[in-house]
Amino acid sequence: MALKKNPNVDLRLKYKKVIEFSLALSLLLCILMFQAFKKFDHGKTIQDVEILKFEAEDVPKTQQEKLPPPPARPAIPIESESEDIPDDVTIEETDIDFDEVPPPPPPPPDDEDEIIFVPFDDPPSPIGGFAAIQKKLQYPEIARKAGIEGTVIIYAQISSQGTVKRTKVVKPLGNSGCNEAAIKAIKAVKWKPAKQRDKPVTVWVSVPVKFRLK
Repeated sequence: MALKKNPNVDLRLKYKKVIEFSLALSLLLCILMFQAFKKFDHGKTIQDVEILKFEAEDVPKTQQEKLPPPPARPAIPIESESEDIPDDVTIEETDIDFDEVPPPPPPPPDDEDEIIFVPFDDPPSPIGGFAAIQKKLQYPEIARKAGIEGTVIIYAQISSQGTVKRTKVVKPLGNSGCNEAAIKAIKAVKWKPAKQRDKPVTVWVSVPVKFRLK
């Protein structure tokens, strides 16, 4: 047998009435509060604020220096009329056919600059060793003042009589006179010629000459 709830005890039926009563009571309390406290005085006053005035000091005015004027542009040269040449003289136009002009012949080969290798058994050597070349070496004054140091390599042709016939600079040392001084020192030394099968021959040899400041 199902149980039935008593409508006088069921709270769900009274929810609507309780909500309506609560809203009406809250509105009434709000109206009473606004009517009771119409004026609200917090009891604080704003004090007078002293306004300070700052005066700007006199700032000296800066004077801008005048820049120098830009340099004048160079004048364009204008061809002046020569009074010596008469006005009626004209230059006739000439037509040159470059196809008919033969090209210039090539320069003849310089046999003196050609270095020919000759086989030898004993190489040439300066009498006294390469130290003798260094003793004969005179340091150029220009190179000494400029502090130039280095090594000059000279190709020298030593004849069968032990003399220097020709020279060629292979590794120069600027244009301070060191190349000329090295050639002069090589020629000032007597050489022992190269030998091929116990016979003196003329050959080329590479000679290093060192320039060192003491």
